[in-house]
Order: sequence, then structure tokens, then C-alpha cells
Amino acid sequence: MKLPDGSGIRPEEMRLSRPTIVAIAVAALGYFVDIYDLILFSVVRIKSLAGLGVQPEHFKTLGASLINWQMFGILLGGFMWGMIGDRRGRISVLFGSIILYSVANIANGFIGDVSAQSNLSFLHLLGLGDAISQYKVLRFIAGVGLAGELGAGITLVSELMGRHGRGYGATLVASFGIGGGLLAVFVSERFEWRAAYLVGGVMGLLLLVLRVGVVESGLFSSVKQSTAARGSLLLLFWPPRTLLRYLAVVTIAVPIWYAVGILITFSPELARALGVVDQISAGTAVVWCYGGLVLGDVSSGLLSQWLRSRRVAVAIFLGLTALAIAGYLVGTQLAPQAWVFYLSCGALGFASGYWAVFMLIAAEQFGTNMRATATTSAPCMVRGSVPILSTAWIALQSNGFGVIAASAIVGGICLALAIGALCFIEESYGRSLDFLEEHK
Repeated sequence: MKLPDGSGIRPEEMRLSRPTIVAIAVAALGYFVDIYDLILFSVVRIKSLAGLGVQPEHFKTLGASLINWQMFGILLGGFMWGMIGDRRGRISVLFGSIILYSVANIANGFIGDVSAQSNLSFLHLLGLGDAISQYKVLRFIAGVGLAGELGAGITLVSELMGRHGRGYGATLVASFGIGGGLLAVFVSERFEWRAAYLVGGVMGLLLLVLRVGVVESGLFSSVKQSTAARGSLLLLFWPPRTLLRYLAVVTIAVPIWYAVGILITFSPELARALGVVDQISAGTAVVWCYGGLVLGDVSSGLLSQWLRSRRVAVAIFLGLTALAIAGYLVGTQLAPQAWVFYLSCGALGFASGYWAVFMLIAAEQFGTNMRATATTSAPCMVRGSVPILSTAWIALQSNGFGVIAASAIVGGICLALAIGALCFIEESYGRSLDFLEEHK
């Protein structure tokens, strides 16, 4: 097999050792659990709040508050686990994050108002005497735990695999993991909401058994013996060119979460605005979207390997995302049937399914002494953009724009910024990851 420079890919680079296979399996399962929880709250939001005695008129505001608590936890956790991964190792993050997430989710299945005369009356002293306060804190803790999963897994897999084959590993991790969203819908539709949270927590604890066999990255072991600075936010924010590189990496993936966080999350409201007569289920829209995301991640990952270019693969999928958004907002109005709308959700998922390539770019852009910090925090920053996007979306509607026009404007800005950011990112396919970042 020949590269553009005429050199060949050595067969040994494509072989997978047992430790590498275990790392890929564990990272994929960890991301599966990660996505399960991210989607779970969206589909059990109304059920859980109703079960806690919340009145319907408060579902939207309380739901938004709970999402913001979780997203804040994810943002904080992304930087925290990233620094731990660069200081103590990638494996420590894989263990610590899943333990924290699992305990929070299991506890989430038992929330409820506490009597001042019960054995748990001390919770009142902590401001956690009512179920909603407990819900918020546990969503925050779960968010912190979830933040470490994907970044640490992709960092470890990328460093264990050969430089020309690592794209296949990251593609498998991302595409399999997204299936967790489909399981979340399945479980939430067949079980009570408390049981759905318990399922997520138990899955995480079972995953700990597999993690016993994971070995540390050789690249990290080498840098650990060096005197190079590592695990510091200063490495991410200084010099300015490093910060700009980091922000560019984050920006190229924002359209993915615009699609999921706006167009899919608010699909029932958007469907009515688009003239769809039939009742649209957010859960069904998620299934179509995440089914498309799985196919998109596989396709974009393989395309980046076939083209030997991460940048070109992302550019192609950004173009597809623009077409899919247009199909969603315009095509549905021309044929306002439920099946057409759901099909557009699937197309939107496929087109925005370049998450695997985005994660690869994040891992390949930065040196070993700050790779975990960058790769773990970058997806959390992208997820954390959702409140900003939704706030802008609602603000446009409050200022006279219709819901469709507001969606088109926010989507257009996301795409324009992503395309501009892609121009500032260097091609990283086949790059050796054995290098360090200098802080000067």
C-alpha cells in the first residue's frame, strides 16, 4: 500500500496486539455508556419530572435547568480529567470517570423528597432535601464523570495503534459508542425512568471488570519519565497559536451538536412549524438521527483513511451537513409527511456523522504531554456549545424571526465558522504522535 509520498504502509502497522484490541473494546463500550446517559435524560425528562410531582408547565424550564447542570459538569470534567490523563495516565481516567458516573446514575434512580425526621435528614443541611435539588446535583456529578470517557479512550487507542491505521480504531470506538443512544430510547420506552438510570449505572460498573486488562500507552510512559511539563492548562492556552489551534479543532464539530441539540431535540416543535400534520415523537427522531450517525461515523472514518486526509473528509461531511439541514428545513415543507421528516432526521445524522474524525484530529494535533487534556476537553467544549446555540436560537425567535428562520441562521453561522476553522488546521493523517508541546 502506497502513500502520497511513495512510501509504503508496513504490514506490522496494521496488526493489532491483544492490549490494543482490549483498549479499543473498552473505549467503545465506555463511549456507549457515555452516549446512553447523554440521550437518556432527553427521553425520560418528562416522565421523570412527572413522576416527581412536577406540574407540566414547569417541564421545559426545569428540564433546561437540569441539562445545564449536566453540561456544566461535562465542561468542568473535560478539563479535570484531561489534566489527570496527562499527569497520571490515560487508564486512571478510564477507571475514575466510569466509577463517578456509575455511582451518580445509580443514586439518580433513588432520588425523592426526604422527611426532616428520617435517617437522611442531614440532606436538608446540604440543601438536598427535595428531589429536584438531588436531581440537579447528580446530573452535575454524572456530567463530570461522563466527560472523561471518550477523550481518554481515543487518546489511548490513538497512541497504541500504528499511525496509518489508528483511524480504523477511532472509527470503531465512535460508531459503536453512538449505539448507546439507541439503547437509551429502547430502555426508556420499556422501563420506568428510575430503572433506566439504574441500567446505565450497572453497565458502567460491569465495564470496570474489562478495564482491568487495559495497559497504559507507551508514549505516555515515556513522557512520564521526561522533565517536560504536562497536565497543565497553560499548555493549552499558551502560546496563542496553540490556543487558536485548539479552538479551531473545537469549532469544526459544533455543527454536529447544532444538529442534535437543536434540530433533533426540538423536532416536535420544528415539525409543527414545518407543517407536518402527524404527531412527531422526539424519541423516534433520535433513533433515526443516531442510526444515521452510526453510518456517518463509519463512512467518514473510512473515507479519511481512503483519502489519507482528515481535513478533506471533514470538508466533505460539512458540505453534506449543509445539504441535510436544507433538506430538513425546506424539503419537509414540500412534502410534510411524518416519514419524510424522519428520513430527513436520518440524513441529518449521517451527514453530521464525522465525530470519529473530529476526535482523531483532536488527538493528532497535540503533543503527548497535553494530548489527553486537549482530546478530553475538546468534545466537552463542543457539547457545552449547546446552551449557547439554544439561547441564540430562542433569542432570534424573541426578536421577530420564525422558528425555521432562526434555525437556518444559527445553522448557517455554525457551518461558516466550522469551514473557516478547518482552514487553520494542519493535515494530520499519518502523523507520528511521538512529539511534545513546548510552553514558550
